[in-house]
Amino acid sequence: MPEDNTHFGFQQVPISEKAERVAEVFRKVASQYDAMNDLMSLGSHRLMKRIAVETTRAKPGHRILDLAGGTGDLSKLLAQRVGSEGQVVLCDINADMVQVGRDRLIDQGFSDVTYALGDAEQLPFADQSFDAIMIGFGLRNVTRKEVALKAMCQALKPGCRAVILEFSTLQHPSLAPAYKAFSALWPKVGRWVTGDGAPYEYLVESIAMHPDQETLADMMRAAGFVGVGYDNLLGGVAALHYGEAPLTASEAVAPQQSE
Repeated sequence: MPEDNTHFGFQQVPISEKAERVAEVFRKVASQYDAMNDLMSLGSHRLMKRIAVETTRAKPGHRILDLAGGTGDLSKLLAQRVGSEGQVVLCDINADMVQVGRDRLIDQGFSDVTYALGDAEQLPFADQSFDAIMIGFGLRNVTRKEVALKAMCQALKPGCRAVILEFSTLQHPSLAPAYKAFSALWPKVGRWVTGDGAPYEYLVESIAMHPDQETLADMMRAAGFVGVGYDNLLGGVAALHYGEAPLTASEAVAPQQSE
């Protein structure tokens, strides 16, 4: 029986090949990843990530998963919120990205962050392990997003929140020509900075193939999340999605019993 295909940018590839192709993309850019993010977003990704961390509702003492955490900029922000009594776990499928993130965080004095190599579709953690899960600009690279969303929901404690920050669909069509022209520069800038524009060709294509806001919200509900919502950032250039793991029956009635 022929193997099912999925998209890698605009290409159709066997499902079994996508993860390795994505891994190769990030191996090529790991050392220059953050510098390119600053250039491509004109620095706006840093503000969006701060908003995303606020949305997790992370508090001192919480255990937080930074999924597809890459070079660790979100882990740093999360670690500042949970404090020394909390724990941040940076998990990524790509060892090169994790190594860059680990070295950078240690150099900046964040020695309490822990690290894990793991696939978002098969999280290497027990159910109900985390007080929040954050995934920033990583979901679009996952082969079976619906499987990853279910795994995230299962890894959350009941009533706790997953936050997904991801490129999305512009809500103002009049901005589309300018955005298309701007994003067309990314491969050229990538070639200038890193010597290889191909990873940024993939970036542009992967954004175009990512589900729009309403589709992703429906996917989160289908995966078991409740209280699903989203906020558009920069007119839909990116969107901040959130949803909570459902409470058990006893937990749902507990507040009424205590009144």
